[in-house]
Amino acid sequence: MSTIIIITFCALLLIAYVFDFTSSKTNIPSVILLLLLGWGIRQLTDISRIKLPDFSPMLPVLGTVGLILIVLEGALELSYSRSKISLINKSFLGAFLPMLVLAFLIALLFMLFGDYSLKAGLLNAIPFCIISSAIAIPSVRNLTRWKKEFVIYESSFSDILGVLFFTFITMNEVISIHSFGIFGLQILIMLVISLVATFGLSYLLSKIQHHIKFIPIILLVILIYSISHIYNLPALIFILLFGLFLGNLNKIKLLNHLKKFHLEELKKEVVKFKELTIEATFLVRTIFFLLFGYLMETSTILNPSTIPWSLCIVIIIFALRAIQLKLSGLSFKPLIFIAPRGLITILLFFSIAPSQRILLVNTSLIVQVIIITALIMMFGLMLTKEDEIPKENSSPDQQIQTG
Repeated sequence: MSTIIIITFCALLLIAYVFDFTSSKTNIPSVILLLLLGWGIRQLTDISRIKLPDFSPMLPVLGTVGLILIVLEGALELSYSRSKISLINKSFLGAFLPMLVLAFLIALLFMLFGDYSLKAGLLNAIPFCIISSAIAIPSVRNLTRWKKEFVIYESSFSDILGVLFFTFITMNEVISIHSFGIFGLQILIMLVISLVATFGLSYLLSKIQHHIKFIPIILLVILIYSISHIYNLPALIFILLFGLFLGNLNKIKLLNHLKKFHLEELKKEVVKFKELTIEATFLVRTIFFLLFGYLMETSTILNPSTIPWSLCIVIIIFALRAIQLKLSGLSFKPLIFIAPRGLITILLFFSIAPSQRILLVNTSLIVQVIIITALIMMFGLMLTKEDEIPKENSSPDQQIQTG
C-alpha cells in the first residue's frame, strides 16, 4: 500500500510539473488544471470505492505555508529603484482602493438581499476582494518586465492589505478612532520586528557553514510569521520586507559598512536561497490546489443557486478593475484580465467563524468565483498579441501605458 501511495504522489507531482512547465506556452493557469486533476482523482476514488482519510484539516496549514512562500518568492523577484516609484505607487493604489470599494459594494449587496449587518457583510465580502498572488504571479511570466513587476507588486500588496483589512474587521466589534490607533501600533510593532528579523536572518544566511542552511532559514521565517499572527500582527509585512531586502542587496548602502555580513558571500547564498524558495513554493502550492480540487464536490461547482451571485461579483470585480486601470493610465490589455481569486480567498473564507458566516457565502460561491476569474485571465492572456508588448528600452510608465 505504501508503494502505491508513493507512486501516486510522485506521478501527481510530475503531472503538476508538466502543467507548470507548459502554462507559459498555453497560457492556461496551472491552478485550473490542478483543480481538475484533484477533482478527477476524487471521482476515481469514489468509483473505485477507495476510502481515504479526511484531508480537509490540512488545507489551512498548506494554505498558510503556501501564502508565505508565494509572497517571499514574489518579493525576491522584485528589484527596487527610484525609477520604479511610480510603478510601486500605482500597484499599491491598484491593490488598495479597488479592494475597499469592492468590499463595501459586495457587503451592501449582502445587507440588501440578506438583511445582514455591515460588519458581517464586510467580513464575508473581503475574501472576494483580494487578487491571488498564487495564481497571478506564475501566470505573467511571458509579459514584459514592467507589467510582470506591476502584477507581482499589486498581488503581493493585495494579499497583505487584504489580510490586514480582514484582521481589522475581525478583531473590532466597534470601529472607532481607538481601533485605528491600536491597528497603527500593531503595524509599527511589526515593522520593528521585521527590521530586526530581516537583519538577523540575513546574518545567519551569510554565517552558517553547515551543509544544511536554507531549510532552517525558511523554518524561522514561517515561525516568525506564525508567532506574529498569533498576536494579530500584520505578519505578511515581514515576509515582503525580508524578500525585498535579500533581492536588493546591491542597493542597500548600509551593508557595505557592515563587514560582519560578508556581502559577497551573502549574495551567493541568496541566489541558492531563491532557487530553493521557488521549488518549495511550487511543491506547497501544487499540493494545496490538488487537495482543494480533490475536496470539491461536483454539486459544489455546478450549484445553480450561487451562479447569479458569482457572476454578479465577477462583473463588479472587472468593472472596478477597468475603472482603476483607466484612472491610473495603465494598459488595459492584458492587465484588465489579471484579477484572479484563489488561495488567499480560500484561506480567509475558512478563517471566518461559523457564527459570523452568512448563508449567501458558501464553498460553491467561493469555488465558482475562483474558477471564473481564472478562466477570464486564461482567455485574456491567450488573446494578448505579441505586438502589443512594449519595447524594453522605454521608461516604466511608458511601457505600462503603451501595452
